[in-house]
Amino acid sequence: MKTIALIVAAGRGERAGGGLPKQYRPLAGVPVLRRSLQPFLAHPRIDAVRVVIADGHQDAYAAATAGLALLAPVTGGAERQDSVRRGLESLAGEAADAVLIHDAARPFVPAAMIDRVLDALADAPAALPVLPVVDTLKRGADGAVAETVPRDGLWRAQTPQGFRYAEILAAHRAAAASPPATDDAALAERAGLRVALVEGSEEAGKLTTAEDLARAEARLAAALETRVGTGFDVHRIGPGDAMMLGGVTVPADGGLVGHSDADVALHALTDAILGALADGDIGAHFPPSDPQWRGSASDRFLADAVRRVRERGGRIRHLDLTIVCERPKIGPHREAIRGRIAAICGVPVGRVSVKATTTERLGFTGRQEGVAAQAAATLALPAPEGETL
Repeated sequence: MKTIALIVAAGRGERAGGGLPKQYRPLAGVPVLRRSLQPFLAHPRIDAVRVVIADGHQDAYAAATAGLALLAPVTGGAERQDSVRRGLESLAGEAADAVLIHDAARPFVPAAMIDRVLDALADAPAALPVLPVVDTLKRGADGAVAETVPRDGLWRAQTPQGFRYAEILAAHRAAAASPPATDDAALAERAGLRVALVEGSEEAGKLTTAEDLARAEARLAAALETRVGTGFDVHRIGPGDAMMLGGVTVPADGGLVGHSDADVALHALTDAILGALADGDIGAHFPPSDPQWRGSASDRFLADAVRRVRERGGRIRHLDLTIVCERPKIGPHREAIRGRIAAICGVPVGRVSVKATTTERLGFTGRQEGVAAQAAATLALPAPEGETL
């Protein structure tokens, strides 16, 4: 069964405040939309993912989804129902058997919940994840309770909602001129389709208000573990009158020799971050045998490591760098180096430490044959899936 996930992100999200639509708001440093896409991109039973966006949100969408393997986005309509229909129409050439329709404001969908929805489609044309109503329900009138509503048989609907593609497309087309439905399962009901109920998840709650976003931030912060990585690098001194150190050109009696710009400080920091991620080292991602990296600015390497942290939903807590050399003197350039590293990594300068030391004229650094750098990176990172802290 070929399955495509259709993520609806065409809303304005005004109730969440902040001036930015909630689907593009950062949540622990990662846009809500990106977090909502990740469970579907990582799921082995999902063949492709497409996002429906609002006109005018193209730049925000591009920034939030950079590097993700997605079908091209589709522009939505005035109402959610219009947006979903346009998204479904856009899949006509994809030969989909099933489609999952999901709200971008639900970023924490468990993989098991996706499985339950897909499993139900083997026996029904539509599947709806639900949660029981546990609170007593009241109907009000004129500011007072008019009656107590029995909650037996009542459920809270969630997404992703699953459908056999041809049948939900037909239901949407038939309802195009009708009053908007509150969700896609309602349209399936109108079309006479059987909608199977499956177990939802409290984790898959919808972010609607600023308070919802704040609670999600707190939840993510509580679920992060601390990781520490270290890095060490050496480059020899050759001809030249300046060295790249920490992204800053430092005048010197000689230059550093290497395949790239030989920025020993940024190389050590890059390896420290990759070490905390348990994601290899700088040579694995940017091999010196590859001619495309010859003479490359090392800030590209560090920026790529930072990108990997963000894609994992992590944060850089602190960076500590020690540069080991007799000359040049690092002190006069320390603040410029701190500022440059902070800018590359997108962290406050107060989270970057730069120190310098010598080896008292001992060894290759003491003989001014080379410069060494040692770094430590402290990250806050979600635990690997399936592990508990």
